[in-house]
Amino acid sequence: MSQFQPIPLSLSKRWQILMLETQTELLKTFRSPAFVIPSLAFPVMFYVFFGLLFNAIGGNPGNAAKYMMATYAVFGAIGPALFSFGADVATDKDKGILSLKLVSPMPVSSYFAARIATAMLFALLIILSLFALGAVFGDVVMTRSQWVLTLVVVLAGTLPFCAIGLFIGLSVSAKAAPAVVNVIYLPMAFLSGLWVPIHLFPNSMEMLANAFPAYHLAQLALLVQGNHAGSPWYLHAGALLAFTLVFLVLSVRQFKRVDNRG
Repeated sequence: MSQFQPIPLSLSKRWQILMLETQTELLKTFRSPAFVIPSLAFPVMFYVFFGLLFNAIGGNPGNAAKYMMATYAVFGAIGPALFSFGADVATDKDKGILSLKLVSPMPVSSYFAARIATAMLFALLIILSLFALGAVFGDVVMTRSQWVLTLVVVLAGTLPFCAIGLFIGLSVSAKAAPAVVNVIYLPMAFLSGLWVPIHLFPNSMEMLANAFPAYHLAQLALLVQGNHAGSPWYLHAGALLAFTLVFLVLSVRQFKRVDNRG
């Protein structure tokens, strides 16, 4: 479909388009309370029920709350990334909005970058909410650099899930996309040790966790605290990079098919 020559745009104009596209995505997203409320509330609610409760009944104040603050931050951050790309891109594709974007003067990169920015904003809100709960009610104590590095790691760690979500959104229909995302998201979260500490799992399940990107992101966040499964950070970072590249390649191939069909 893309038979048109792109219009040359200055860097400032590209930035302006990106900001406008991001604003549009944010407005559209915040007008969908069925997405916004669960995305923001569920990680916080689960952390209150499990992280703070385990911390209250445990013998080491702050330890359980700190551990689960990291894992629930990962759980909360990857959800918007998967759904923003998985469900929303599938909807845009089926409604013809994606095809319209492709033939418009707007760089197609702005469309995807705006979705990444939206997913990261939601992740930021969730992470800061969990940080506040952990610090105020969970006796979580970390250095300033640990707080900042945990935030940066989890935010950057949403990128592999944006790539996974993009592949889903380009591959399935709008009706099927939410179910497909949930079938991947929820079991992966549990098996990666985001809800229950991974060391409580049987050895076989601990080994299985290595197959999931959420596990590797959680381990990087826990490594910042000095509380992780023991593998070097570069193995977890390398695994996340591999997931990102694989699903980006798959997404590019699927995108070309969508473009040709359009």
